[in-house]
Amino acid sequence: MQKMNHKINRRDFLKLAGAASLGLFTPPLIQNLGNNHTMQGGRKNVLVVVFDALSALNISLYGYGRETMPNLSKLAKRAVVYHNHFAAGNFTTPGTASLLTMTLPWTHRAFRFDARVRESLADKSVFNAFGDYHRIAYTHNPLANTLLKQFRMGIDEYVPRETLFINNDGLIRDLFSSDEDIATVGWARAMKRKDEGYSYSLFSSHLYEQYQNKRIAKFKEFYPNGLPSTNGDNYYTLEDSIDWLQSRLETLPQPFFGYFHFFPPHFPYKPRVEFGDHFVTDSWKPLDKPQDLFTEGNAYETLAKSRAYYDEFILNVDSEFGRLFDRLESSGILENTWVVFTSDHGEMQERGISGHTTPTLYQPIVRIPLFVFEPGRETGQDVYAPTSAVDVMTTLLHVTGHDIPAWSEGSILAPYTPQASRNEKSVYSVQARRNDPAHPLTEATVVRVEENYKLIYYLGYDQLGEDGERLQLFDVWADPEELNDLSATKKSTASELLNMTLAKLEEVNEPFSKRRN
Repeated sequence: MQKMNHKINRRDFLKLAGAASLGLFTPPLIQNLGNNHTMQGGRKNVLVVVFDALSALNISLYGYGRETMPNLSKLAKRAVVYHNHFAAGNFTTPGTASLLTMTLPWTHRAFRFDARVRESLADKSVFNAFGDYHRIAYTHNPLANTLLKQFRMGIDEYVPRETLFINNDGLIRDLFSSDEDIATVGWARAMKRKDEGYSYSLFSSHLYEQYQNKRIAKFKEFYPNGLPSTNGDNYYTLEDSIDWLQSRLETLPQPFFGYFHFFPPHFPYKPRVEFGDHFVTDSWKPLDKPQDLFTEGNAYETLAKSRAYYDEFILNVDSEFGRLFDRLESSGILENTWVVFTSDHGEMQERGISGHTTPTLYQPIVRIPLFVFEPGRETGQDVYAPTSAVDVMTTLLHVTGHDIPAWSEGSILAPYTPQASRNEKSVYSVQARRNDPAHPLTEATVVRVEENYKLIYYLGYDQLGEDGERLQLFDVWADPEELNDLSATKKSTASELLNMTLAKLEEVNEPFSKRRN
């Protein structure tokens, strides 16, 4: 008699974990709710999928020179596509905080790396606004995870980010759940060697490295350039994450609101083997733009190679999102679920700058994708008016019959609001990473978008010299690469937009100016 093989691989395990995760991470009351998968009152589910650091300027559908997202281009024929959609900030903390609270950075005050929103907004996230839905959230990103933990009281099913890591500290978290942060720091100090090359326990750290290397060695065939990771050693694969998500969605109580924030295509750019070397040797060349005032000094050739790796990771994202969409359709979930595809901010490989953490707010940093897939929609629609990240959740509340909370600074997006009630509004993005959240904005970059014009106002940076200010004006419809600064030739337009921006800054600074006096 043939002996049965009881071993399961990691992907099978994650599928089972997706189906079982309700019992692992939620209290008994919510577990009981999970036994009822019927839609209450015909209300539609909401699924928001965020891919981190995904710039619209690197997506083929938006006119990019490389075919980076062929699946998304096909799916766009069934979606509302927003062509001038802007992140509210330049990195995860402000961008995600704005997406989840529907407020701009100067309101939520999560400016700094790994910051939380101000306390008065801790119970005013989109999760609170969807209080009658089953609310589930997951992220790979440690900065987004800080925010999810702050909003945890409004989340029925918070999935720890370690759940989808290949090697993780989940055991420590489970054993010491009441002191999770202290236990995790203690584990890291004892077992992990950081940039300095040492840990508190040199012997233990070497054992940990050997164990870790053994675990990830089996992935070498599929990731010859290394596994994607966060914080250097929290390895994951996007296909595992999508497998888990597919399985979990099919067992969720309905209606549900799901927020899933995956790390790709954020650096390090580590696509699967079938997507690697897809663009590195092609003939397409990005524009060679002048070094910016805030340049990091990277050479054109270095940035061009980095961009190719980034584009290959985007190609990997596209494949996995296409696979997820197919499963949503075949399982029937798509029939009663609003699906949103977007990002928290973009990425830049030009002007001597790589990444997204300098004071600059050029289009690759702030212009991000937004696709809305409406249940039953079979024809696409394009929206070219400027839109903001704060509008996304506001719109989803509207289309699912919820009241829009008073704290929301977003607007209902076209085509989901009556034409008569639409009014053109300014769109803002804010960078204030070194500003004290308790004080007025004195070192910051502010973008204001009015139709085709984009004003970039810098204040307070040392690089600005004695003036302490810098102004740029672009017609981003006629000049999407932002090569022609119009601030000197269209002085009246620049002056008008600047005056409105300064007035807005004075307004948002006022409450914090009073505190200092």
